Amino acid sequence: MPRQSDILDLISNYRSKGEPFALATVVRTVSVTAAKAGAKAVILADGSITEGWIGGGCARGAVLKAAREALADGQSRLVSIQPDEQLSEHRVKAGEIRDGVVYAKNMCPSQGTMDVFVEPVLPRPHLTVCGASPVAVALADLARRMGFFVTVCAPAPEHAGFGEADRLVDGYAIPVDGSERDYVVIATQGRGDSLALKAAVQAPCKYLAFVGSRKKAAALKADLTASGVASERLEHIHAPAGLNIGAITPDEIAFSIVAEMIEIRRRGQRTL
Repeated sequence: MPRQSDILDLISNYRSKGEPFALATVVRTVSVTAAKAGAKAVILADGSITEGWIGGGCARGAVLKAAREALADGQSRLVSIQPDEQLSEHRVKAGEIRDGVVYAKNMCPSQGTMDVFVEPVLPRPHLTVCGASPVAVALADLARRMGFFVTVCAPAPEHAGFGEADRLVDGYAIPVDGSERDYVVIATQGRGDSLALKAAVQAPCKYLAFVGSRKKAAALKADLTASGVASERLEHIHAPAGLNIGAITPDEIAFSIVAEMIEIRRRGQRTL
């Protein structure tokens, strides 16, 4: 049985590296079960358990499924693994979700009941801001306060205009350690638009936005297509950036962009 300190050290290590994982904790057991309340396991996005133990095959399948789903939508889950007679008594079926509880069938001879809380631990969302315009400065500040890890890409002499950023990059080259979960906003506003946008469309991201008019964005897209950039890479650019709230000032525009990023990030997590 792994020591609690080993699991806590591993959790700290994954968090420092920004690697997503799910923490499964047994919160209740009834009758005979292999794992007892308090047992924990660290589960990665590929479904592998890297540390800890929550019981054998009776619980493993249901918990791993819940972990994968939790990492996909960012929501915690309580999984109740019960024998057939208990499911029938509660008038629920395996796979059913009721009052926030996911029910699963215990097919092991022990016929015990185990409740497991599955919590996704996700890295801070990563935003790359290209440019040093007033909108870029306001966006970097507001997004950081909203929990984003902010990278600023702008010529080094313009870095001083930013209050705080997690990372500063000289020029408009998007860092190569990005992922498809990232957000990228081009806020150059006339100073390096084409260069920044060309770099951005080559980078993996879930959200790419351009601060500027539709007419200007269309002209830039046409120029990039003529230079050899595949048109499908340009189809999903949000231009103008941000939700349409009638924003005028740099702060208002930054607010509308952060609101749009949060809306995209939280899709699937909203409740009626």
